[in-house]
Amino acid sequence: MTVTRFAPSPTGYIHVGNLRTALMNFLIARKAGGEFILRIDDTDPERSKEEYVDAIKEDLEWLGLTWDRVERQSLRLERYEEAAQKLRDMGRFYEVFETPTELDLKRKKQLNMGKPPVYDRAGLALSEAEKDALRAERGGYWRFKLDQERIEWTDGIIGDVSIDAASVSDPVLIRADGQMLYTMASVVDDTEMGVTNVVRGADHVTNTATQIQIIQALGGTVPSFAHHSLLTGPQGEALSKRLGTLALRDLRAQGVEPMALLSMMARLGSSDPMELRSEMAELIDGFELSHFGTAPTKFDVADLGPLTAKYLHALPFSEVADEIAALGVPADQAEAFWNAVHENIEVRKDLAAGWTLVTEGAEPVIDAEDAEFVTEAMALLPEGALTGESWGTWTAAVKEATGRKGRGLFMPLRKALTGMAHGPDMAALLPLLKVIKARA
Repeated sequence: MTVTRFAPSPTGYIHVGNLRTALMNFLIARKAGGEFILRIDDTDPERSKEEYVDAIKEDLEWLGLTWDRVERQSLRLERYEEAAQKLRDMGRFYEVFETPTELDLKRKKQLNMGKPPVYDRAGLALSEAEKDALRAERGGYWRFKLDQERIEWTDGIIGDVSIDAASVSDPVLIRADGQMLYTMASVVDDTEMGVTNVVRGADHVTNTATQIQIIQALGGTVPSFAHHSLLTGPQGEALSKRLGTLALRDLRAQGVEPMALLSMMARLGSSDPMELRSEMAELIDGFELSHFGTAPTKFDVADLGPLTAKYLHALPFSEVADEIAALGVPADQAEAFWNAVHENIEVRKDLAAGWTLVTEGAEPVIDAEDAEFVTEAMALLPEGALTGESWGTWTAAVKEATGRKGRGLFMPLRKALTGMAHGPDMAALLPLLKVIKARA
């Protein structure tokens, strides 16, 4: 069975970059009829917060990215320690003691000599007495001993990848304070949870190479890896500098529709055209990982506005009936109200402004040259209940009385009734208006 996972750290709110990873893994699992795991990477007790765990779940639920089960890495620390001990017993795990300053000096020396800045494995040469002395002085941390050979795999997006392990430092898997780092915890989880497919950002490629050897050392099955390109701003700028404005909850607060966001992210960076979808099943059926490329992918939050509006314009009344009822719109007017305003809203919150226009009226906007015309036109507006034919009947009468036609006829009337130069179809809106201030 296909098993994928999304493993966010609860140290902040998830953003569009995280969403890209989550969505790809979700779509792969759902298309294959497999399992999608939400795995909370909360091994850092100081930075992980429960409020962010709740926020992650809330954001994913808003988007409809449902998971089959939740795992918490903080509850699996014993499993990581057992795996670490297995690596120690195999001679693949060794303790080191260099400080960050000492490592930096080593790197600079290697670079000056024209050598790659790779850890020199000095920890392997320490005697037990030397280790005891260093351990008492500063505490040690643990590195995985790589087999210095080429690590190769066929990436689902990049294609064939080959990395010489001799050019990579033995990765640190356990910090001096005992905290298990991401690489260790992730490998153990992927192995024990039967993860078959891992999709993540291209910045993890080297990390994947080292993880493949750790998985093999622990006797696990290496999953299929794929590394998607990283998002940039519309001008190719680093998106990380702007992520504070691209948290999913911020986009939700701005009124972005889930399907608008998902439709965009499911195709962004692929060879397929961006197509607005109305439901998740369409995204699942149309997703092909092999269609994605390696070039940096441009993301422009401004594109979400038109997509959201287009999605809302196509919604049937049944999808918004409850929201319209919550505004206080009488049931016998609700569908007519939606039909009148839906093609002119940009976000759902605009419905409230539309109902305010209907119930309270708008301050008329009347240009000086149109004042006399508007007064004459309002005198011709029929009294009593108005219908869908009233706009056409009224404007025909005004045209005959004043001689005006086209824009010169319709625009002053629209502005006088709604206070706006653009908006809903007046034939549909006029029968709903409970207050027409221009008639006073």
